[in-house]
Amino acid sequence: MKQSPLHERHLARNAKMADFGGWLMPIEYPGAGVLAEHASVRERVGLFDVSHLGKASVVGEGALDFLNSMLTNDLTKISDGAAQYSMLCNKEGGVIDDLIVYRNSDTDFFIVPNASNTSAVVADLQKSAPTGITVTNLHNEYGVIALQGPLAAKVLAHFGVQIEIDYMAFTRVSIAGCDVIVCRTGYTGEYGFEVLPKWNQALTVWDALVAQVEAADGLVCGLGARDTLRTEMGYPLHGHELSLEISPVMASASWAVGWDKASFQGIQALKEQKLSGVPRRLVALKSLDRGIPRVGMQVLHEGSEVGTVTSGTFSPSLKFGIALALVNSDFKVGQELSIDVRGRTTSVEIVKLPFMPSHVR
Repeated sequence: MKQSPLHERHLARNAKMADFGGWLMPIEYPGAGVLAEHASVRERVGLFDVSHLGKASVVGEGALDFLNSMLTNDLTKISDGAAQYSMLCNKEGGVIDDLIVYRNSDTDFFIVPNASNTSAVVADLQKSAPTGITVTNLHNEYGVIALQGPLAAKVLAHFGVQIEIDYMAFTRVSIAGCDVIVCRTGYTGEYGFEVLPKWNQALTVWDALVAQVEAADGLVCGLGARDTLRTEMGYPLHGHELSLEISPVMASASWAVGWDKASFQGIQALKEQKLSGVPRRLVALKSLDRGIPRVGMQVLHEGSEVGTVTSGTFSPSLKFGIALALVNSDFKVGQELSIDVRGRTTSVEIVKLPFMPSHVR
């Protein structure tokens, strides 16, 4: 199993470790746990190692047009120094992966896919790339550290870094003597940044950030808290809310599709789905009793199965169960359904996302 450049730091803290996309990563840390780590991000600041995320580059004359012909979102709508959420679909409209694209220039792009899908993304882009465009897998070239929470800017300010950039914009700064990429984004719904140091400098940057996060009464956080935080925001996780079987239309992610683009991989299938409709769509479910939805549980209406939970958890912030689920498309916000929780039904209501107010902007 692959290891983060920060692996030894997690072991030193006796973190509970687990497999994430073939990488051994921390779930939670003793003495705190998921609930405390979650609260630290919402109320103060938290630091995550997400170096398992992929990294790749697409470079060469025509790179902008090439990537725009492959990805769902419209890269012409962002400028140099901005990042964009997008998806790489197959010709059937299934999602190979969702990813973040950093635009350095119209000939130079940096991509951050999900860990387990990096090879598939790189292979698909390499197969389609025209002469003169180079697609390179940089998975082990950079670490990724997520600094999230209301005090994130205060932590960076300690290093003389005063970052006043828009959401989904990035810049290059120095932290602890190391040159890093800093992007104003994250996966928690809180104000924050993702910091990308070179792989061999990740430990130095991590140690410096940990010291300042702890000085601000924040916590080092595991991927368990990252999951509860992203579920409260309704952010999709590939393999759950998006997959080769779950298209952007089904996942209620049409906002990340450039419908006015002349073409992109999978456009015909997605336009047909948009026009004809899909049998099931992603919705948010709020528990109306003490039941806690979990992935794979059946969603019921009058005793009949009408959907499946794709992600479910107890919300540490709201103190009740929440879920994302694929349900029959004729159900609307405000309607009540039920979930089979190990043979017992629990009542839920379809609600609007996000469950929690977003503070990213």
